[in-house]
Amino acid sequence: MTRQEINELIARDLLKIKAVFFRPEEPFTWASGIKSPVYCDNRLTLTAPEVRDDVENSLAKIIGEEYPEVEVLMGTSTAGIAHAAITAHLMKLPMGYVRSGAKDHGRQNQIEGKLEPSQKVVVVEDLISTGGSVLEVVDVLRQAGAEVLGVASIFTYGMQKGIDRLAAAKVKNVSLTNFDVIAEEAAKQGYIRPEDVSRLLKFRDNPSDESWRVL
Repeated sequence: MTRQEINELIARDLLKIKAVFFRPEEPFTWASGIKSPVYCDNRLTLTAPEVRDDVENSLAKIIGEEYPEVEVLMGTSTAGIAHAAITAHLMKLPMGYVRSGAKDHGRQNQIEGKLEPSQKVVVVEDLISTGGSVLEVVDVLRQAGAEVLGVASIFTYGMQKGIDRLAAAKVKNVSLTNFDVIAEEAAKQGYIRPEDVSRLLKFRDNPSDESWRVL
């Protein structure tokens, strides 16, 4: 399966189970107050076995192709943990995860699982928007002495802020699908009108600018 075929397959899968759900006429409100025409919950892939198979097999494929030297997979907490575990099983690799903060008891770990200095790590994430959360994980791993080869994610918005932040931190990300492909697939499948695609991409380009809501 080519990379484009994976992009389209995962886009169809996410739309089918409403893990990515478009509602341009009745926008969702983010915690920041921004009105969004899209709602993302990739955790739903875990409760849809056929979609889950597509996601994990595709993650194993792109990680093997893009990061052939990988020695350990590290999931982001909490959304990336299950995907990292299943993909590591498929690839016969060690796996761990990074907490959002160090525990306040026991060994006070922030990194769970065995990680040796200089090991080559790929971070598994479910969603990339502005890149802040995944970059915090990368920073923790680098401070622990790991060589972070990059990130593998299920879906990326492709927002410029996220692209710029990842580039500044010298972090590569490969995603199974992206906002542009999902918007096109949503129009093809009748989830949205064809004329909505340009509005959605305008939102992607600048989420703070609500002019996309004007018909």
